[in-house]
Amino acid sequence: MIKILENLKCFLRGFLSAFKQQSTEYLEFEERELENVFALLLMGAFVGIPSPPTTLVMRLMPHMVREIYVMQQRVIDMDDIFGEIAALFDVT
Repeated sequence: MIKILENLKCFLRGFLSAFKQQSTEYLEFEERELENVFALLLMGAFVGIPSPPTTLVMRLMPHMVREIYVMQQRVIDMDDIFGEIAALFDVT
């Protein structure tokens, strides 16, 4: 009887641990997606999406430091030959 209770206790610990881990992963994914939506709202004018009023964007911009850094790193890490050629000809 004691062995069964120990096995049940072990099973429940494992189950709760997996549930916590999966819940945490879902929350982290949702946070990343909300950050992307937030960045799209503030930077949407660059891709043609109507943006919120400029005063609101300027007040929220300090919260975008991480997103701007990530975008800058992607540009630096990307080897974009067409972008370099366009920069040479000053295409706007």
